Amino acid sequence: MIAVDNSRIIRDLNDLIEAIDRRLPQVQRHGEAAIANAAMRLRIEARARIAELERGEAGASPRR
Repeated sequence: MIAVDNSRIIRDLNDLIEAIDRRLPQVQRHGEAAIANAAMRLRIEARARIAELERGEAGASPRR
């Protein structure tokens, strides 16, 4: 089993959230609403995972 560094995971998840927040929707593009919705769901999941890791829940193993 590979040891997982929670602080590294949290840092990576925060980087992901920052990238999502920087992205500007391209409203003229077909399918953009679906992309924006998927990005928001991903952001919510990343925030939830960070909270779990900070509380020490779910151990060091990633959720699937």
